[in-house]
Amino acid sequence: MAQKKAAFKKTLDTCPQKRFGQHFLVDHTIISKIIDSTGIKKNDLVLEIGPGMGALTIPLARLAGHVIAIEKDYNLASLLKDQLELQKITNVTIINHDILSWNFADIRQFNASEILVVGNLPYNISKPILEKLIANRAIITRAVLMFQLEVARRIAAQPGGKIYGSMTLLIKYHARATKLFTVKKGAFWPVPKVDSMVIDLDFKRPYYKQIEREDIFRKIVKMAFTYRRKTLFNSIKGLIPDWEKENFLEVFDECGISPQQRAETLDMDDYLCLALSDMGKALAKKD
Repeated sequence: MAQKKAAFKKTLDTCPQKRFGQHFLVDHTIISKIIDSTGIKKNDLVLEIGPGMGALTIPLARLAGHVIAIEKDYNLASLLKDQLELQKITNVTIINHDILSWNFADIRQFNASEILVVGNLPYNISKPILEKLIANRAIITRAVLMFQLEVARRIAAQPGGKIYGSMTLLIKYHARATKLFTVKKGAFWPVPKVDSMVIDLDFKRPYYKQIEREDIFRKIVKMAFTYRRKTLFNSIKGLIPDWEKENFLEVFDECGISPQQRAETLDMDDYLCLALSDMGKALAKKD
């Protein structure tokens, strides 16, 4: 009884840290929907990013083979440890570490070669976390993640709109993104300023066309969207300063692209065509 009282007091004393972008999920209906959408099997190894006070960790542990919970906040990691001990849950490993610097290769110690990633991501580091997941995609089967609604829409955007950008293309190249459901801001404590959305990223289903020099594709996409208000020709001509205008126009013609188009009007195949063209080859020679 004394142990339970102490754990309860620690919970009450835990304040969300603004610097960590903490908003705790407290809606049990949403928690159940997220768990159901993961399709976890009893032998799965799950990596949870930012477990907080364990709203997802505990139900995940009851279904999965093992859960690795990466929590940057020492106080929350300590609190979660107490909660797991009280409920006699032994298949969770809590790691007090920043996910952005954690080595994904460490999953080998759990006798597994693949992981399912789950998390209610801090709004302020969504993009670097996505980059980290992409870099480690070889060992990630799927990622069921909650993002700020605007970020989620950007990830799953279609060509032609303002929210379509480099992040959209980067994710689409490496994983199939599926919007699952919207989460109203009232599902969190403290209540954030915006709604959220849960997205399924299937890293086993990348874009059907892959190229050898992905870095060239990235470079072209990044440059195009850095100057997205300019025409395509004006936004990317700086990639190869010694090229004449005619060289670019020839590449655009081969790919069926107008030099007057803007970055957000091109689809994935357009950018891959540019990466495989003479322009892409010229960029590869520069490296």
